[in-house]
Amino acid sequence: MMTADAEPGSEKMEKGTLRHVVMFKFKDSSSDSDVQGVVDAFRALPKRIPEIADFEYGTNNSPEGLNEGLTHCFLVSFKSEEDRAKYLPHPAHKEFVGVLKPHLDKVVVIDYWAAK
Repeated sequence: MMTADAEPGSEKMEKGTLRHVVMFKFKDSSSDSDVQGVVDAFRALPKRIPEIADFEYGTNNSPEGLNEGLTHCFLVSFKSEEDRAKYLPHPAHKEFVGVLKPHLDKVVVIDYWAAK
């Protein structure tokens, strides 16, 4: 939630949930097993990084055909920007990126404060 005079992302934001949305397109050369290995490595991060408040993921099933090849979406939630700042350089996150890189064709990331 925000105060009446706050802009999204401003320091006047009230405590809410910071969402970190990550969408992947994998290389055509990556096998189903390779992709599952990346998914499993990402799914393991909440147990390894205490700053992650919540985590969910899924694969695209939109009938609109607007995904531009992005097939997997991961939603990582944090309670603060400080928690996200600890997550990004965390050794477990860096290890995950090492698993991901050989199979990554395209990534889109967007972070936002959830508003209702």
